[in-house]
Amino acid sequence: MFKQRVLTALVLAPIMIGGIFFLEQTYFALFIGLIATLGAWEWANIAGYEKSTGRIAYAFFVAVCLFFSAQFLHAYPSFVIYFLAIGTLWWAIAFALVRRYPGGTRLWNARPIRAMLGLCVLIPMWVGFVELKQQEHSSLLIIYVMFVIWGADTGAYFSGKRWGRSKLAPSVSPGKSWAGFWGGLVTALLVALVFGLYVHEAIRPVTFDNAWKLIVITVVTMVISVLGDLVESMMKRHRGIKDSSALLPGHGGILDRIDSMAAAVPVFAFSMLMLGWSLVA
Repeated sequence: MFKQRVLTALVLAPIMIGGIFFLEQTYFALFIGLIATLGAWEWANIAGYEKSTGRIAYAFFVAVCLFFSAQFLHAYPSFVIYFLAIGTLWWAIAFALVRRYPGGTRLWNARPIRAMLGLCVLIPMWVGFVELKQQEHSSLLIIYVMFVIWGADTGAYFSGKRWGRSKLAPSVSPGKSWAGFWGGLVTALLVALVFGLYVHEAIRPVTFDNAWKLIVITVVTMVISVLGDLVESMMKRHRGIKDSSALLPGHGGILDRIDSMAAAVPVFAFSMLMLGWSLVA
């Protein structure tokens, strides 16, 4: 299993990094759209559509939604903030659902409702990535979000393993602890510190105004990334499955790898726009 995980990661990492750094805007949007469509195929299973026809139909429906979203945002680019706001609002609602679980499942137990929730996850993720790709120093911004997520995961793993007695959400993900959460937060802040120093030296001076906005954005992004993982765990637990699929040997499915990112990216982009923070003066 470990060998499979390593080999899969060695294949996926160059693909993702290559997509971020070398694809221009249109092809990058298609690249993320493909990931979102594969994620939709898996979400259909999580929503309760077991047959291949239902899962393929849902993935096609999500792809169509992405196409029309792209056309709409091309015609009305200022509306991107509303797409991201809806995505951010969904994660606020998701927090309440996770807190109540296993209570409250009757609100979202029906397959059509769970399918609709998939749109709230996948479309804002795509919009968030595309919005970041349009920013100055876009590759650096996207890599930064990933480092915040990966850093939080790494910090959570080691601190949780050492001090993780009090569980964060035992009914949803028994392996997560409050010690892991705080360890992940500290690690994310260290990533922000290194990033801020790099920006200060290589791009532009970091003022107090820039610094506190970066800290707020980083903290919010880290917290939401944890929520993204918890929401997928909750949906899978309710559905009675361990992995979203077996597409990635040793890793489960696409959603198992991007659940934190699907939550973090649109919220990061929304926070940037709302606070007026960027890497340009």
